[in-house]
Amino acid sequence: MTTTVSPPETSSTPAAARPAKASPAKVPFKHRVSRFDHKVSPYLYVAPFFVLFGLIGLFPLVYTFVVSLNDWDLLTGPGEWVGFQNYTDELTDPYFWNSLFNTVSIFLLSCIPQLLAAVFIAAVLDQNIRAKTFWRMSVLIPYVVTPVAVAIIFSSAFSEKYGLINNILEALNLDPVMWKTETFPSHVAIASMVNWRWTGYNALILLAAMQSVPRDIHESAALDGAGAFRRFFSITLPSIRPTMIFVIITATIGGLQIFTEPKLFNPSSSVLGGPHREYQTTVLYLWDMAFNRSDFGKASAIAWLLFIIIVAFGLMNFLISRRIASVETRTSKKRTGRKLAEHNAQKAEGARAVVAAAGEKRS
Repeated sequence: MTTTVSPPETSSTPAAARPAKASPAKVPFKHRVSRFDHKVSPYLYVAPFFVLFGLIGLFPLVYTFVVSLNDWDLLTGPGEWVGFQNYTDELTDPYFWNSLFNTVSIFLLSCIPQLLAAVFIAAVLDQNIRAKTFWRMSVLIPYVVTPVAVAIIFSSAFSEKYGLINNILEALNLDPVMWKTETFPSHVAIASMVNWRWTGYNALILLAAMQSVPRDIHESAALDGAGAFRRFFSITLPSIRPTMIFVIITATIGGLQIFTEPKLFNPSSSVLGGPHREYQTTVLYLWDMAFNRSDFGKASAIAWLLFIIIVAFGLMNFLISRRIASVETRTSKKRTGRKLAEHNAQKAEGARAVVAAAGEKRS
């Protein structure tokens, strides 16, 4: 039987008569609006912040830099262009360096004890104690009190003649301290005001971070035999490192911009910052330059120098914290590798023991 294979049929329809390729369907207007909303709406939501920042923060910053390049008087306005002369004058002014020394000294006396106390208070409040809400609200009361009231109360308590602190010292047969005329005692007094007001605020921030640490990790460590201090330093503190960095940076910015406490510490003094500028901070020196000496050009230069110093301190804190984090990471990796090596060695020793036992049975 033979099979006849017919040739393939060829289409006799001309190409022009063939149906055109279907064009993609047009996207409905509703879908286009939804897509536009999905892409653009996040930027519209955050735009008010950047607009306000540009008007309230960025523009004054740039304008202050322009003022610092001029001989600008408070009453007569802009004078001649002096360039960076105001900066060089301030960098050679002993009053500027005195104010910077006072600022850093008060900052160190306030920031370090404040953070240590805040961590301790947060750790105590993180425990299962009675009336937790009451104690958490209590540590926030000093922050609610206005800085003016705090300064007036502490100024009276640290008064050299009739102050509460000196009266207690005299009752203990100790010499009274010149809180308002000597450098170091005045720094301690002002730092105590800052610590009293801001310790509870930072403690609540750290407490919120501690409560976000999973309790399962603490329970597992406790079952492994880790004590409370071991769990705190090995689990809690590493877990709240980002919050610690935030608190340190904000405390640094606030400490270097301190103004209200030294301004109101001794209102009877004719010179801002004490009779011999014992506690005149940089912002207080800036205020004196602008509104008492009417030199806005140098005051703006001081503001920009302080801005650069704050940025430098912030970068230093960031680098130190990152260095600590990297060291902890390397230490953790070494510890893990050592434990893994010990585990592998134990497995190898067990395998050798099994082989030796099998050999003895055969023999």
